[in-house]
Amino acid sequence: MTEILDTNEELIEAIPEQLPVLFEDDFYIAAYKPVGLLVHRSWIAKEASQFALQILRNQIGQYVYPVHRLDRPTSGVLIMAKSSEAARKLSEQFAAQTIDKQYLAVVRGYIEGEHQLDYPLKEKLDKMVDAKAQQDKPAQSALTFYSGLQKAELPYPSGKFATSRYSLVSLKPKTGRKHQLRRHMHHLSHHIIGDTSYGDGRHNRLFRELGLPGLWLFSKQLSFVHPYTDKKIIIDSPLPERWKQLFKLMSWN
Repeated sequence: MTEILDTNEELIEAIPEQLPVLFEDDFYIAAYKPVGLLVHRSWIAKEASQFALQILRNQIGQYVYPVHRLDRPTSGVLIMAKSSEAARKLSEQFAAQTIDKQYLAVVRGYIEGEHQLDYPLKEKLDKMVDAKAQQDKPAQSALTFYSGLQKAELPYPSGKFATSRYSLVSLKPKTGRKHQLRRHMHHLSHHIIGDTSYGDGRHNRLFRELGLPGLWLFSKQLSFVHPYTDKKIIIDSPLPERWKQLFKLMSWN
């Protein structure tokens, strides 16, 4: 197994030679993607030598096609297709926003009840890849449903407060904007812990000091109507070990 390190050179998760399969049939395969693993090759991380697409291809002995993506620091359910046609059919469902996605995240502050955030986001462009793209596009619609699941208070100071408060939240994005969940939670000032782009450095440092580095965003479940069988498919990932450690620290069920 290969140790994967984050930007702070701390062990996050190990990448196995074979990814845990969560669902498989003649058309699709879904697996658990660990933190630090890219979905496919990218010039942004030229040093990377392992990719989910390649691992799954070698694992099942046939080519697979990416249908959606998870950011490198995000773990959880990743689905791929076994043919270009199957990929196109499921990609159309992602584009039509008919696929239900549920993430778990740990955020700063307390969140209770169920809410929705309809807050448009400007498209995130890369200086090199998107150099020729329109730079002044208006903000695009972005909708996220979120709800508080559990709360915790840790005996460590945070700013002017004597303790630090956190929430475990369920996040259900209905649109698929780049970094939507991280940017939406930033907008609400409930930053996702471990987010080095939109998060709160003080809380990120505390979690690293507690031995819990990395982004606390987890793709827990995908559900959709199968394009070939018309059956409802629900793909759910068990909690990874690092999340179990977090739950123990927070005294969460």
